[in-house]
Amino acid sequence: MIAELGYLVAATFLVAYALVSMGRLAAGPTVADRAVALDTINTLVVASMVVLGVAFGQVILVDVAIVYALLSFIATLYIARYLEGGLK
Repeated sequence: MIAELGYLVAATFLVAYALVSMGRLAAGPTVADRAVALDTINTLVVASMVVLGVAFGQVILVDVAIVYALLSFIATLYIARYLEGGLK
């Protein structure tokens, strides 16, 4: 009973933070601000996958979260490289 409440509280906070980040993504005055907001949303998605994996006892969700985090990191590197001077 207490564990389910803990997962619910964690999920609520993650969704609230994702909504705040989506607001920042929409209102970001610069492209760099939007890139940081998108990276934050990706991190929150990974955290949500891990919480769901623990809540449902599914190890595959944690594996998918690890792969998603790796792809998100690579995408962030490409965005930073593009913002710095473009892809050559």
